[in-house]
This record gives sequence, C-alpha cells and structure tokens, in this order.
Amino acid sequence: MAGHSKWANIQHRKGRQDAVRAKLFSKFSKEITVAAKMGDPDPDKNPRLRLAIKEAKSQSMPKDNIERAIKKAIGGDGDNYEEIRYEGYGPNGVAVIVEAMTDNRNRTASNVRSTFTKNGGNLGETGSVAFMFERKGEIVYPASVGDADTVMMAAIEAGAEDVESSDEGHVVYCADSDLGEVSAALEEVLGESDSTKLVWKPGNTTELDLDAMRSLMKLVDALEDDDDVQRVTTNFEASDEVMAQL
Repeated sequence: MAGHSKWANIQHRKGRQDAVRAKLFSKFSKEITVAAKMGDPDPDKNPRLRLAIKEAKSQSMPKDNIERAIKKAIGGDGDNYEEIRYEGYGPNGVAVIVEAMTDNRNRTASNVRSTFTKNGGNLGETGSVAFMFERKGEIVYPASVGDADTVMMAAIEAGAEDVESSDEGHVVYCADSDLGEVSAALEEVLGESDSTKLVWKPGNTTELDLDAMRSLMKLVDALEDDDDVQRVTTNFEASDEVMAQL
C-alpha cells in the first residue's frame, strides 16, 4: 500500500495549485449536492453528506461553497447526475478505477475511453479490475496525534480493521459500512482527522519504474481533468528513489 499512499501525497501537493484546487472544489460541490438530493440535506441525518462535507473541509473548501451546494439540492437546482464506475488498465498493466458523476452517460463514456486510448491505456468492462481492490473506509491522521501503538489501540477500540503508520502519519482502514461510526469514535479520542472517505484499496500492486510512473501520471492527470470524473484510483507501487525523482 506504500505506493498508493505516496500517490495520495502527490495529489495533495498538486492540490495546492490554484487551477487544480478550483476543479477539486467543483467536484466536491457536485458530490455534496448529489448527496443532499439523495438523502436529507441535514448532514447529521445523512451519513454520505456528512462525509462529503468533511472531505471538502479537509481540503479547505470554503464554508460558503459548501452551503451553496446544499442549497442547490434543497432548491432543486442541481442537475440530475448519474454515478458511473469505469475500469481499465493503464500503462504497464496498472489497474485503474474511475468514478464519475454525469448528466450525459454517452459523453462521459466517450471521453473516458478516448483518454485511456490516448495515454497508453485500455478501458475494460465493469468488473475487469475491481476484483483487485476492496471497498474500504479510510481515515487519515497526522503523525502528531501519537505513536503507532496509540493509534492502533484507538483504532481497535473504534472497530477499525487495520492501521498503516509511517513518519508521514497514520491511515486507518475499516469496513465501508462502518466508516461513519469508526470515524466518530476515533474523533472522540484523537480529534478531527485530516481525511475521512471511502476508497478502493488495492489487494495487490504493480511495480513501476520512473518512465512508467510518468506515463501513468499523464493518464491519471488527463482523467482527473475531466469535469465528469470525481476520482481515480490505481494499484501502482514505486520505490522511494522513483518517487523522489518525480
């Protein structure tokens, strides 16, 4: 899982760029609006909305943006989006899962397929790579909250399944259906997390060298640049040397 975590760090650094940040906020707004339309607009009564807001706040999305997205749903102004998952292979056989929200399935499918083709990948059928991943809840804490043993004990008490600790911080995993409950329990002990969300956790990874990593990042960047794409997950693995050169 080291490679997956490092990719998250790369994405975090990219997120500091204004243009990327604006696009990120747009994706959060869409998720918040859809979550509010599908359930209750009160986050205390809507777990999906609560998690969407928490993730948006973790990336410093302004409160006004969040409230505007919820009001869109309440007023019925939000577009009717359909959630779609695409699966395929990137350069060097890396598994790729693309999660999208769209008001035009044909447009999104065409764009995603074209992006895969232009960047050395192949779009597959539903289920072609999902078996390599597990749907999990992921809660991220900074290293400053405590040592690995402290976080592990808190995670066990909260009902989590696993913890991965490093100098960069702690990543707690739990069953996807338990994310809200585990997150709330951890917050009482460790405080607010840096990130709380549902993820696709790779069961196995594909090792990449520097050239292959650059090719993969080109594909992922192109996919994430699509307004219909909410998030992209891969199962790459790369050495510290390769990551340092990137």
